[in-house]
Amino acid sequence: MNYIAAERLRALREDNDYTQREIAALLKCSQVSYSHYEIGRRDIPLEHLVTLSEFYGVSVDYILGVTDSKQRYPETSNPKD
Repeated sequence: MNYIAAERLRALREDNDYTQREIAALLKCSQVSYSHYEIGRRDIPLEHLVTLSEFYGVSVDYILGVTDSKQRYPETSNPKD
């Protein structure tokens, strides 16, 4: 994982007053695994990235450092519906 993503995961958690243990419980992983995402030792799985994006109300692009805008994209309808 890149340094920006790791830093943003930590900043989002701390800015919202959550512990690593609480976020790990949300993701259904261990606190140690989540800690590894925050320090960049392990890549965060896509499903966890999407969950955190929805939880914090920010875009995945923001977490990954693609953009500095936290704004989420508008919901789209599924073309198969």
